[in-house]
Amino acid sequence: MDEAVAIAQTAIAVIITAAGSSSRMGRGIKKEYRPLGSGINDADGRPLTVLGAAVSAFAANPRIGTIVITIPHNVASAEADARAALPLSLLMSGKASRFLFVPGGSTRRASVHQALALLSAYSPDYVLIHDGSRPWVDGLLIERTIDALRRSRAVVPLLPLTENPKEFDEAGFVIRHLRHASVGTSQTPQGFAFPEILRAHGLAAERERREYYDYVDDAEVWGEFIGPVATVEGSLKNKKITLPEDLKDPEGLRD
Repeated sequence: MDEAVAIAQTAIAVIITAAGSSSRMGRGIKKEYRPLGSGINDADGRPLTVLGAAVSAFAANPRIGTIVITIPHNVASAEADARAALPLSLLMSGKASRFLFVPGGSTRRASVHQALALLSAYSPDYVLIHDGSRPWVDGLLIERTIDALRRSRAVVPLLPLTENPKEFDEAGFVIRHLRHASVGTSQTPQGFAFPEILRAHGLAAERERREYYDYVDDAEVWGEFIGPVATVEGSLKNKKITLPEDLKDPEGLRD
C-alpha cells in the first residue's frame, strides 16, 4: 500500500492547548477566547476567536479525527467558556462529537500529558500538538506536518533565523556565539507517533517528581526519552498570540 494512502487511513488526533492563564495579556478575557479583530468573523457571522480559528483549521482536515482541547483546571465554567469560543457551526455539526475537553495541569507539559492520557482510550496512531494561541495555522502547514510523519515519527516545524543569535548567562555576558544557519525557531503543530509520545510524557513526569525541570515543548520531551526529532518548514503566518497587539492581523499574513 502506498505510504500516503496508508497514513490517510490511520487515526490522527489533535491536542490544542488552552489551559494557561494568559498572564502576559493583562487582565480580562483569556487570550484564546478573544476575538481576532474587527471584521474577522466565523461562518456564523460571529467574531472569530483565537481558539475558534485554531480549532477550525484542524477540524477542516478530513484526515484528522478526535480533537482534545485543554482548559483551565481551576475554573468552574472552563468547558462552557471554551465551547463558547468555538464557532456554532462546528458545535452544531456532525463533527461536534470529535471535540473533547480536559482540565490541564500546573504546566503546559502536564496539560498535554492529561490530554494524551484521555486520548489513550481512542488509540490514535499519531497526534498533533498545537498551541491554542496560534490562530493563523493553515491547512498547508498541517498537511506538511502530517506528511512528514511518513518519514519520521516525530516532527517539529521550524523557521530559519536571519541573524546570528547569542547565548548569554545570568549576568548578561555572551557565553556562546551561534550561527543562524544551524538554528531556528520552533512552531506548532508538532507531530508524533502516539504510543511513544504518551510514554515519553510519563517519563518526563517521573523526572519532574524527582527534580525541578521545565520542558520547553513536546519535541524536547520526545528528544530526551525517545530519539531524534525531524523538522519541517514552518510558516510565517503561524505566529503566537502573547501580547494584546499580537491580535492585530499583520498585513499579508492572513489568507
